[in-house]
Amino acid sequence: MAAKKILIADDEPRLRKLLSDYLSREGYQVVEAGDGEQALDVFYRDRELDMMILDVMMPERDGLQVCREMRETSTLPIILLTAKSEESDVLAGYECGADEYISKPFSPRILVARVNALFRRSEGAAPKESKVLCKGGIMIDLAAHQVKADGREVMLSVKEFELLTYFLENTGLALSRDMILNSVWDYDYFGDARTIDTHVKKLRAKLGDRGEYIKTIWGYGYKFEPDEDEAG
Repeated sequence: MAAKKILIADDEPRLRKLLSDYLSREGYQVVEAGDGEQALDVFYRDRELDMMILDVMMPERDGLQVCREMRETSTLPIILLTAKSEESDVLAGYECGADEYISKPFSPRILVARVNALFRRSEGAAPKESKVLCKGGIMIDLAAHQVKADGREVMLSVKEFELLTYFLENTGLALSRDMILNSVWDYDYFGDARTIDTHVKKLRAKLGDRGEYIKTIWGYGYKFEPDEDEAG
């Protein structure tokens, strides 16, 4: 099996070299970009990319702009790197479609662990035999990593896909924010539960009318509750 290819986009050559060395030792193939425009050039040119690691503060195009443009056509896993750690900055990263957000300074080993975990979540969870969930006009093909709402294909990031799957697998159950964090974000997540609200907001928008089935339980969490005649 060919090594997975990761693009590192950062305007600091020394950091790119450091991360590239660590990821290469882990068995990954690494390509580099020094700014946002270069990152997009690589993205559009190289169809064999498996993941992108984007610095938020880059010249030409910043990481958020790159992430936002990519999400118009791709579900490629994205990790954002930033020196900003304010809650609003973190939520902005997830709002544009990032799957992970790592604040500088950080250990390269932490980054490698996050990369490995993100690949496991995006690929390792798929069953050998096709499993399809259908609830409330929403269809999720777990093996193909595909979502449709009323027959229309919906582009979701890895985290959005996992969150929607969790909702459909627990249809009708009240799910607290802590339950969702533990099940979807797992033990290595260091943010707070309001990140879930950002992802739910994006899910609702992408699902159109079907997004209304994700009900808010104020002060607690969420419940996926389709109309009775569409619950099956």
